[in-house]
Amino acid sequence: MEMDDPIHSPVGAGGAGSLTCCLIDNGQRCMRPTGNASYNKRIAKTVIQRRLKLVLDPSARHIYICDEHKNTIHHLRNQQKNRDSPRTSEPVDKAAIHCEINFFLLPVNLLRRYKRHFKLPTRPGTNKAQLAEIVARHFVKLPVNEKEVLTYFLYMCKNNNKSSRLDAGGAGTSAAGGAESSN
Repeated sequence: MEMDDPIHSPVGAGGAGSLTCCLIDNGQRCMRPTGNASYNKRIAKTVIQRRLKLVLDPSARHIYICDEHKNTIHHLRNQQKNRDSPRTSEPVDKAAIHCEINFFLLPVNLLRRYKRHFKLPTRPGTNKAQLAEIVARHFVKLPVNEKEVLTYFLYMCKNNNKSSRLDAGGAGTSAAGGAESSN
């Protein structure tokens, strides 16, 4: 092995700046200089999920990747978090669906009432952000009987929101007002 070989040169030979990216992109070894990012499990998971044509070169003696690959993978991971990604053909887990309600905008007393109603476990001294996250996680996991909800909604629309036998579950405005005054 020659010391001039940029692909296989050890770190001590020319410093970290002389190393090239450890990835094979579309069947060709990337020859860009490495940055400070390394190919780790999280990056490998993103590469697999997004079906990128990136493979770790088995002959590379390091796991450092170039800034271009780092930025590409980082951008794709952020897209996935924001659900802006064009992945619509794959099945989506119901628990992974992004909730449209921003619980961070709700008042603390409402979050506390929700926590108390569903008896959610929290530590003493939980702040608003932590409480909102706990409530959001619980809310997304709640099972919803869509047929029952739609039937109830249509029934209420047809009867002009008049009090009914279905309203006994506490969904009416009087039950919410009673819960507010009991604080």
